[in-house]
Amino acid sequence: MFAQPSSPGEWAEHAIHGDQIRHFEEHGFVAGIPVLDGQQVEQLREQLARLMDPSHPGHSLFYEFHSNESNDPETVLFHALGGWRIEDGFHDLLYSPTLRMTAFQLLGAAVRFFHDQLFCKPPAHGGAVSWHQDYSYWTWTQPMAHLTCWIALDDATIDNGCLHYIPGSHRWGLLPVTGLAGDMKAVEQVLDLDQRSALDGQVAATLRAGEAVFHHPLVMHGSYQNRSPAPRRGAVVNFAADGVWSHPEALEGPGSDRFPILPEGQPLAGRYYPLLFDPERELAGEIDSIPHL
Repeated sequence: MFAQPSSPGEWAEHAIHGDQIRHFEEHGFVAGIPVLDGQQVEQLREQLARLMDPSHPGHSLFYEFHSNESNDPETVLFHALGGWRIEDGFHDLLYSPTLRMTAFQLLGAAVRFFHDQLFCKPPAHGGAVSWHQDYSYWTWTQPMAHLTCWIALDDATIDNGCLHYIPGSHRWGLLPVTGLAGDMKAVEQVLDLDQRSALDGQVAATLRAGEAVFHHPLVMHGSYQNRSPAPRRGAVVNFAADGVWSHPEALEGPGSDRFPILPEGQPLAGRYYPLLFDPERELAGEIDSIPHL
């Protein structure tokens, strides 16, 4: 699906700029990164349509599968984990040079795959995803050295429920889990006055199909209902820095018994957590020529 760079110079063609890295540092996210061309977007749309069918022959390979994760009976939110194991396009997506290089730049370390996610909000009644921090669901891994990439398979707009962010909220620290689907006000019960006021400064991350937004594991984000006549589909790739390990005293464990769990104290590694980018190998002594954290 992607041609692979074979030299530091070719890898540099996939790097984001220093001002984008500074935006990520300051606000907790950076949006508008081109990842997929039109043909690749269409390929993943077709494969997502197959994966949404519960009778798909590879269904047992999902880590999680929710035909509707919405708490509102009037809306629908499809959400699944593990599509990379079932359809080749979502497997190949992990090896996008742009994803791998950007993940290195924003993590500042060798990059491992953590897990993927698929989302679909159908036209007119697509459900909301409540304000949350990704790492609040990942505390079974330590240290916190994670990164999320959300890739639009449709134009993501305010009308169809694009992601929204609270700039700077990645500096709030880890907050209690208040739920993932439905109630956009639930998070207010764990915020102080200044943090609640910051919700008024939320920013919509609108994207063209094929573009991505990368965000920090603690940045507060969510998305509203799809009220448009078109679907809002997206693919997510979550990364971790090489060396992150399975923590024996986690606040929150994996959400499903089918999630590949590691023995306590073991680093993320092996077939379920492949190494996606090793800067020492790929950049061959030219690491400092690439802006990174």
